[in-house]
Amino acid sequence: MPSEGTTERVLRLLALLQRRAMWTAVELSAELGVTDRSVRRDIERLRSLGYPVDAVPGVGGGYRLGAGKELPPLLLDDEEATATAVSLRMAAGGTISGIGDAALRALAKLDQVMPPRLRGGVRAVYEATETLDGTQEIDVEILTVLSRACRDRVRVRFLYTRYGAQERERRVEPVRMVAAGWHWYLMAYDVDREDWRTFRLDRMRSVVATTWRFRAREHPDPVEYVQESVTASPYSHLARVRLHAPAEEVRRRVPPRMARIEEDTEGWCILTAGADDLDWLALHIAMLDLETEILEPPELREAAAALAHRLMMMS
Repeated sequence: MPSEGTTERVLRLLALLQRRAMWTAVELSAELGVTDRSVRRDIERLRSLGYPVDAVPGVGGGYRLGAGKELPPLLLDDEEATATAVSLRMAAGGTISGIGDAALRALAKLDQVMPPRLRGGVRAVYEATETLDGTQEIDVEILTVLSRACRDRVRVRFLYTRYGAQERERRVEPVRMVAAGWHWYLMAYDVDREDWRTFRLDRMRSVVATTWRFRAREHPDPVEYVQESVTASPYSHLARVRLHAPAEEVRRRVPPRMARIEEDTEGWCILTAGADDLDWLALHIAMLDLETEILEPPELREAAAALAHRLMMMS
């Protein structure tokens, strides 16, 4: 039967294997302060407990946790346990369909063994947080398939419905998913159109990861690309205005899905936004109550002048 010191060391070994993808025997020996032989014995103890520890031969090889038939217990530090519990509480009533019941079961297990000092903090965070009604639900299976495809660099095919268009099959090389406001987006290289595209996850159906692996391409920054796509590309007008305020202040007042905000000079910033209705855009810019210079398009100046005239007539 392992001694108390051996048990503690095996748990430390498990924590190390969970922290990083690969460890050499020399690295593990140094971290644990034991010999290579002791590391090998502790690896065998973990295997006997059901942990699939793989030995990878060759240069750059070592030990890593593999995938088993069942998920073995995980070791979480205080920060990881708190983050996991908060995420589970959000998922239980959040925007990913099909995950609520599973999240509640996992949360119940975690809550049962969590120390009181952490449990109180998790509940405080959750009780102080609300989920905005109207947020689009995402199928957890779609989220899982796309996440793995991004990680493994395999092509994906799915049926996609653009706004006001017919459903069509798309074949893409996925790079990253981005949550923006009420929607989730996938940035991917469209194989048939030979260009980068953004896809809303709630408009996808029959998502399948293929066995076709692709090489990583040079690609735009996913967050910037998705923001550009959702704030400008879908609209008939693209507007740019200078606002007399720091960019950080304007970002706090304008959601990222509505506009892109960039620093300018001497306390000014540039707001870039798309719109189909310039009267609507002029109204929202006026509601910011900031000194404004309209850069483009000229039609936005006309819409702003018409709005000002109507407001004067109402006074």
